[in-house]
Amino acid sequence: MLNCDMGVSKSAAIGRSALDEERMAEIVDFTAKTLSSDRPVPFGASIVHTKTGKTLIRTVNAVARENDPSAHAELRAVRLACRKLKSTSLAGYTLYSTCEPCPMCMASALWARTDRVVYGATIADAGHHCLQIHISAKRVAARSDMACVVEGPVLRKRCYELFTHPNMLKAFSAWANRKPLGGSPN
Repeated sequence: MLNCDMGVSKSAAIGRSALDEERMAEIVDFTAKTLSSDRPVPFGASIVHTKTGKTLIRTVNAVARENDPSAHAELRAVRLACRKLKSTSLAGYTLYSTCEPCPMCMASALWARTDRVVYGATIADAGHHCLQIHISAKRVAARSDMACVVEGPVLRKRCYELFTHPNMLKAFSAWANRKPLGGSPN
């Protein structure tokens, strides 16, 4: 895998770190607005221009709202950003996510050719509250032919607070106790 950070000065890396924290804080604040809704979610994502730091798209998980198991925040962000740019490529952009992308979402970021993926909470953190596929985003990227730098966790504690908010904990409880469609199996 190509490391796009090669040759980056220490001051540029520090600047990127500060920008990463700023952009992560923005998506955490955006996602936190769902916590007072009837469908709270801890998963939010944004697509940001890598060089300018300008946000192109922000979105949250919509699996329950759209009845679509693929409507993860990261996948929705990639779809919406590509549609907005009228392109299948997000080269020149960074995906920020409040949680480490699952393999499906990481693959989407790779196929879209994002420069970087920056995440907050880890897959293990999310696994304390909901079902996960326990393959790290870095591992998915390392097994890919597409180059993408994966960095995280960034603001992990703040991102994890989305998972432990009282309204989110109630929602997780409801998710865990949901009955299969069509009643109980015989």
